[in-house]
Order: sequence, then C-alpha cells, then structure tokens
Amino acid sequence: MAKAADFNLAEEDGRRTAVCTGDWTAISLGRAGEGLAQALAAEPVQAIDLHSVGRCDTTGAFAILKAAQAAHDPPRLNARPEVNRLLELVDTALKAEPTPTARRRSLHALFDRIGRGVIGFGVDAFDTWVFIGHLLVAVTRAIAHPRRVRWAACFSLAERAGLDAIPIVSLTTFFIGAVVALLGANQLTTFGAQVYVVELIGLAVMREFNVLITALLLSGRSASAFAAEIGSMKMNQEIDAMQVLGVDPFDALVFPRFFALFVTMPLLTFAATIAGLAGGLMVAWTQLGLSPAFFFDQLLNNVGATHFWVGMSKAPVLSIVIAGIGCRQGMEVGGDVESLGRRVTSAVVHAIFSTILIDAIFAIIYMKLNI
Repeated sequence: MAKAADFNLAEEDGRRTAVCTGDWTAISLGRAGEGLAQALAAEPVQAIDLHSVGRCDTTGAFAILKAAQAAHDPPRLNARPEVNRLLELVDTALKAEPTPTARRRSLHALFDRIGRGVIGFGVDAFDTWVFIGHLLVAVTRAIAHPRRVRWAACFSLAERAGLDAIPIVSLTTFFIGAVVALLGANQLTTFGAQVYVVELIGLAVMREFNVLITALLLSGRSASAFAAEIGSMKMNQEIDAMQVLGVDPFDALVFPRFFALFVTMPLLTFAATIAGLAGGLMVAWTQLGLSPAFFFDQLLNNVGATHFWVGMSKAPVLSIVIAGIGCRQGMEVGGDVESLGRRVTSAVVHAIFSTILIDAIFAIIYMKLNI
C-alpha cells in the first residue's frame, strides 16, 4: 500500500538535513513537495536524504529538484543509485533548451513550397508514364504469350475484386433508381406528366448511374485493396525478392488485377443497370400505378438501347483507370506503415476523382456527337 510522501528536518554534527520518507509519486505526493520547498527556503539545509524514500517517479523527482532550487544554497542529494538516475534524468530534461517557436512563413518559403509542389507534380507525372509504359509492355507480353499468364490468379482476383461486389453494387443502384423515380414522380405529377418518369429512370440509370455508382464503389473497394496488397508486399521486400528471382512484378501482380477489373466491371455495370431499373420499376408500380408491362414498353420504345450502350462503353475505360491507379499507388509504397496508409488513401481519392472527371469527359463527347 502506498505511503504518503513526507519529510522532517534533522540535525547531526551541526549539519541540517531534510529526511524524506514515504512514496514520492504522483498519487501519494500531495503537498509534500511544496512543504519541502518552503522549509528549504526558510532556513539553510546542507543535504536532502532520500534513502528512506520508498517509491519515486518523475513527479516526485521534479518536486525534490524544484524544492532544492528554492534553497539559498543548493543542498546535496543523497539517494540510492536508481533514484539518483531518475533525478539526473529529470534534471537533464529541466535544463534542456525550450522548443523553438515556429517562425512565420516568409515569401521565400511560399515560393519554395510552390516550387517543390511543381517539381513533385512533374516527377509524379513522369512516374505515371513510366508505369503506363511498363503496363503496356506487360499487356503486350500477355497477348503474345498467353500461356505465361497466371490465369489462376487472374480469375481468383476477378471473383474477389469484381464478382464479390455484385451484392453491394446491385443494392446501391437499386436504391439510387428508387430515389430517382421518387423525385421524378413528385415533380412530374405536378404537371400531370408522371408517365414520363419511365424515360427519366431509363436515361438516368442506363446512361449514368449504373457505371458511375459501380466505378465509385470499385474505387473505394478494389483500388484500395490493390494498393494495400501490393504495398504490403513492397514493405516486406517481397517484390524485390521476385525481381531477384527474375519474375516481373507487372506480370505477377499488376496484370492479373488489371485483367480482373477489366473483365468484371462491364458485368457489374450490367448488374447495376438491372438493379437500378428494378428500383425505379418498384416505385413506378407502387406509387404511380404503372404496370411492369407498361414500364418496359415505354422503356423500349422511348429510351431504346443506345443509352444502355453509352453507359456500358464507359466501363472498360474506367476499369483500366481504377486498376491502374490502385496498382501504381501500391508500387510507390515505401518501407513504413505511414507510407502504406498515405498511398492507400491516395489510391481511393485519385480513383474517385478520375472516375468523375472521365465520366464528365464522356458526357461532353457524347453531347458533341449528339448521342
């Protein structure tokens, strides 16, 4: 059980000594440190005896040193070796120079930061083109020698990165289609044109939301997984070991992930289209009384298959971008966990941004082509 810290003044051979007893810790210190400082400041004391101290931590050591500094003549500290080491440690920390305050950024520092950012952007762009070139070589090598491709890894990744995402993609686009139908029904009913909600659902789901929602979900799901998997191998020097053995990491790691997403994303987009139309059909049937037969008749006659193929045409391009970003960020991981977390975050952010940007570019191109 902890004993409260205490002290008493003793005199021996004409020398006054402060004898400390009890546990000089943060829990049991109380006001003993302040009392010791007042006693040392009131009358001269030649030594502080710490041999009777039970336990002592940094808080107690700080209180003892602070009390010793309050004396007119610093007393000598007599203590066991372990307490002496603790007192020396705390005393060194007290005498350390204070942390310098951060200076206000100057104009030179601003331009320095801008310059470093520009150089970093250029280096990043160069590394991206190097990655693309290496990936094209790996794809060409796979087309020329298909027997050398690790098809087991390709199809395993296709199932894990693509097909396993069907439930979340279908559920999300189902609710997106239902929300679009609800909004359209509320607005179009005001003008007595609720029948056009079918065209609204068809255009929104088949042209935009099917591929966009799929790409965004895969950006958060697959791009991060690719970056984390390859990055952890980079941290553990497994990729260096592969290169020593004569195995190209792009053939063994990057191409299977590229192939898996390239194959499965159109399938996921098709599943998202069906789910989105099902959500819109449910709302149109329950809220507007439009039968499924009427819904599909309006969909075929007034929307057509053109918008479906417009949406599907974006899927291969977006799959290439998402897989490429995830794998490239994984290959850039350094040797620490902080680098891994930073690269995984960058993979998700870059993939989402690129997905929205490419979808906007496709929209402009198809608008100019009047498709």
